[in-house]
Amino acid sequence: MGEIEDAIERADRESFTRQPPKTLKGKIGYLLKQLGSAKAIAQEIGVTADSVNRYRRGARKHARPDVAAKIDDAVRARWQPQVRKRRQRQAAATGGLTVETRARFGYTAPVGTTDDGRFRRLTVHLPPAYAQRLFDARDAGASDQQMRGIIAEGFKEIYFQDGGGRAMGLSDVAINDIDYLDLDY
Repeated sequence: MGEIEDAIERADRESFTRQPPKTLKGKIGYLLKQLGSAKAIAQEIGVTADSVNRYRRGARKHARPDVAAKIDDAVRARWQPQVRKRRQRQAAATGGLTVETRARFGYTAPVGTTDDGRFRRLTVHLPPAYAQRLFDARDAGASDQQMRGIIAEGFKEIYFQDGGGRAMGLSDVAINDIDYLDLDY
């Protein structure tokens, strides 16, 4: 996953109204309800169906670290999908999203102005239209670079051009060398 995809995933996790199961037995029980069989779980996490049944019964209390991470990812991916969808719909309809980042921003500007890229730490609230475009792009399988482009376009309009009040000659903004990027909606 790319940086933008990870940021969306973190924002989704923060929206959980209940925490996912903590024990291995609880996680396997939840996945069993979701996927229907030990065989389906085994195929997803890369173990045998017998191992899944041992986890379910409590005969094995701990999984190997790599398997435990796969189980955790499988649970989190399926946990509270309605809560996630509702928060994303709200962001796309009325709320928008807040992007906090420290990255190198480069841009194309008219001759006589400075267009040297430099690191900036920005927290910018983007309108709902950008949230909708970002979620649509992610759902369509867009690359991290394409999603960066959507965020960069939002930064250009909202931060650099101040909604049309300045820097109108600015044509392209690019986000490079991301130190961190966090989304909230």
